[in-house]
Order: sequence, then structure tokens, then C-alpha cells
Amino acid sequence: MLRLVLSGVESTGKSTLGAHLAARFGGVFVAEAGRTLTEALDRPLTLADHHAIATLHRAAAARAEAESPPLLVEDTDIVMTTAWATMLFGSRDPQLAAIPSRADLHVLLLPDVPFVPDPVRMFGEPRARQRFHDVIVAEFEARGIAAVPVGGSFAARRAAVERLVLERTR
Repeated sequence: MLRLVLSGVESTGKSTLGAHLAARFGGVFVAEAGRTLTEALDRPLTLADHHAIATLHRAAAARAEAESPPLLVEDTDIVMTTAWATMLFGSRDPQLAAIPSRADLHVLLLPDVPFVPDPVRMFGEPRARQRFHDVIVAEFEARGIAAVPVGGSFAARRAAVERLVLERTR
């Protein structure tokens, strides 16, 4: 089984691409737990919410992994949860930072596509979007994870990540 995590700032196509990849390769898709929780709340996120997001996501990923799919695609993981907390609260949370990522392959979707606003997205302004991207890159570096950057149009992203999956599942 290949465990692939899609990371990146908001509105870079993680959810759409993740669902596509799971369907294309007969895999399982794990949706972003943070979005699900955020949509249910009627208040700003807290650090405790990020701890809950980490727990919810790990549980969903464990359920998906139990199905033994050939491909497990996660829309974010602990790397993004930690980066979100850093972005929102100004410093890296040591508890979140101590939780390892279980991915075999991390893909970092670049913020070079237009931002599409929705009720829970926060960082659509170009400078904020770049700052968030930089926080994500720093989180990967702090964890010693070499994420594969993928940019371009949504069609180009899809093709590039499909090639990465094919290369790693042959």
C-alpha cells in the first residue's frame, strides 16, 4: 500500500485531487478532518481544536488503512495540522510537532492557482497565502520530510501526481 498525503495552502486542489486519485487507482480517500470540524463550529478555532483534528484525522486514516487499499490518499495530515496551528497561533506547538507523519509520499501543492473563497477559508490574500505556504515548507523542513512540490494548472497537477503514484506502485 502506498500512503500519499496531499498538503498545501487552501484552494490548491487537495480535496478534488485526492478523491480523483483514490477513484483512479482503486484506493481510499481520507477527507480533511480540519475542514469537517471547522464547518461544524460557530467560533474561531483553538489550539485544543487542532489537537482534536489530529486525533480525528489519525482515527479516520487508521480506519482507511484497515481496508488495505493499494493507495491511501490523505487530504492533509499532521504536518498540515501543525502548520495550521503555527499559522493561526504564531508558534509551533510541541505536542503536534511530536506526532509523526505516516506517509510514504508527501506532495506539496503550490499556491500558483487562483484562490476560490468559501466560508471556512481564511488566507486568500496573496501575501497571506505565501506566508502560509512558507510555514508549511518550514514544517516539512523541521520534520526532515522531503515533500514533492507540484504546481501548474489543475490538469497538470493531476497528471504529475498520477505519474508519481504510478512510479511508486509498479
